[in-house]
Parts: sequence; structure tokens; C-alpha cells
Amino acid sequence: MALLAPGGLVARLRRASGLSQGELARRAGTSRPTLSAYEHGRKSPSLDTVERLAAAAGQELLISPAVQFVSVAGPRGRTVQVPTGLPRLEPNAALAEVELPLTLNWSQPGRVFRLADRGDRARLYELVLREGAPEDLRRYVDGALLLDLWDELVLPKYVRTAWESVIQNALNGSVAGLAS
Repeated sequence: MALLAPGGLVARLRRASGLSQGELARRAGTSRPTLSAYEHGRKSPSLDTVERLAAAAGQELLISPAVQFVSVAGPRGRTVQVPTGLPRLEPNAALAEVELPLTLNWSQPGRVFRLADRGDRARLYELVLREGAPEDLRRYVDGALLLDLWDELVLPKYVRTAWESVIQNALNGSVAGLAS
């Protein structure tokens, strides 16, 4: 989830749960005007309050390491974007059907990759790891599924070398290995 102001987070978790302000306020033991003030930024809830509101909405707050990207130089002026940890995707995104933009898949424009299919997912990961910008990696690559495929991927040596430390950190259980 992207960073949000506390009010935006409260409104988002309430909408995701399908609850009205009144119902969430009742479940969380607060008033509807107070909840409205949180959602509209007129009051700032404490972290404890946001956790209580999330629980009342059937949600939970999770904290995970921020994933940053580093450009690693490759041959002939090429660069590889490598994360400091492996990003995770929601299951529906990790297993979706996607068509990559031409910047990533110029040799087979219009091809649809079924990420639920292991072979399609491997081909897409190979393309995105070679050609992708940070936003592409965040959008298409799930860290746990990448770990599962890592030994099977056909990657240029410079790409595999650039990614090796983040893969090893994740396999060794490093805190920054997998990030939600």
C-alpha cells in the first residue's frame, strides 16, 4: 500500500471493508463525527486509534521494509534496476493476465502473459528483470514467486550477478529480503 496521510488511510480501510462511517464508528467505540474528522484531516488519529479502527473494519496494519532500487551498471552502458529487498504483490496481481508495454516486450507486442502459468511467469520475469524500471518491477514481480523461479530463469550473467545478493538475502531470511 502506498503511503497515505492518516485520514486517507482511515477512509481507505473503511471503504475496503464496505462499512459506513456510522457502523465503523460503532464497532470501534468512537463517534461518527470523530471518524469523519479523521477521514477529512480535521483531526489526526494516533497509531493506536488507527490500529483500533483497522481491527474494527476487519483489517490490520502491517509494517514492512521500504524497497529502494539501485542502478547496477552492466555491459555496453546497460543498467539493471535491483531492489534492496524483494517486493510482494497482492495475489490477484501476482497471478494476473498482463500485457507488457513495448518498452519491456518489443519482440512480441501484444502477447498476454498468464502469471498463474509458471512458464509465462518465468518469461515475463526474465523480460522485466532485464529491461524493467523500478515501477515495472513493483508492478509485475512478486518476490516469493521470483525466489521459486530463480534457478530456472534464463538471464544474462550481468543481470543474474546484479540480483544475486538480494536473492541470497531473501533465501537466508534477511529482514530486508522480502517486503510487503
